[in-house]
Amino acid sequence: MCQCVKGRGLDTLTHNNLPNTIMIELVELTKRFGDFTAVDHLNLRIETGEFMGLLGPNGAGKTTTISMMSTVLLPSSGNVVIDGKVLDRKASAEKRKLSVITQEYSMRQDMTMEEVMEYQGRLYYMRKRDIRSKTEELFDFAGLSDYRHRTVRHLSGGMKRKLMICRALMVEPEILLLDEPTAGMDALARRQMWDLLRKLQSEHLTVLLTTHYIDEAQALCNRVAFLYAGKLDVVDTPAHLIEELGAFAIDLMENDKLTSFYFATREEAIERLSALPDDAVLRATTLEDVFVERIGHRITKR
Repeated sequence: MCQCVKGRGLDTLTHNNLPNTIMIELVELTKRFGDFTAVDHLNLRIETGEFMGLLGPNGAGKTTTISMMSTVLLPSSGNVVIDGKVLDRKASAEKRKLSVITQEYSMRQDMTMEEVMEYQGRLYYMRKRDIRSKTEELFDFAGLSDYRHRTVRHLSGGMKRKLMICRALMVEPEILLLDEPTAGMDALARRQMWDLLRKLQSEHLTVLLTTHYIDEAQALCNRVAFLYAGKLDVVDTPAHLIEELGAFAIDLMENDKLTSFYFATREEAIERLSALPDDAVLRATTLEDVFVERIGHRITKR
């Protein structure tokens, strides 16, 4: 498992003892609910230390995929493979490598932050002194040290999400599954959570993130996978997907409808802009543009 340099918090956490083979493979992963197929023969490989984003509209199969990876749901067919071993509810060694943060707040409202952490540690038979030291490190890591005695019911949404991450990290997982970790947060709280997630990146955890915020995935993820109707559309880096569409965009409002044009170079975009009305706007292309072009148009045609 991971090691922490005593007294300096998780900023000095290293994973020198982690085997290089830790990675996740989804192999023909499928989940059916009656006649409805929520996840349809999904094949995806997540490398060790990678921060992968799983993106898609409502009903695309993101949460169902996370639920199968955490064994809350069992696949109808196919497998989740960790370190070459099939994950199921009996695979305790593989399950211990995973921590999951769901969309719902799953903490007792009358507990303080410290009590939440102590309870988590006791569930995993940690020694009391280890629970205390780990709690100190994690609260410092997440910027929660000043609020340790506050009960959950008196925490903001952003602080609850941070506490959930601390609780998940208590047992030093090697894989972290994040299902909509910033859902419902205001803009400032989201950016604070991004800072926390970037710290996780520096610790070389393997992370799978589902989110509706495409800018979040662009800011955080090494690669992203687009899902639509339970099927995999594309897997690539945000930078390459943007480059393929065109690094520069022009937005033009026509008949109350926004139309965007994409260009490989700024020079090409400026040349086109000169022939358009004055209200046309030149900007950098984003991953959200890629998502709209690849997935959004399918939704509007349904």
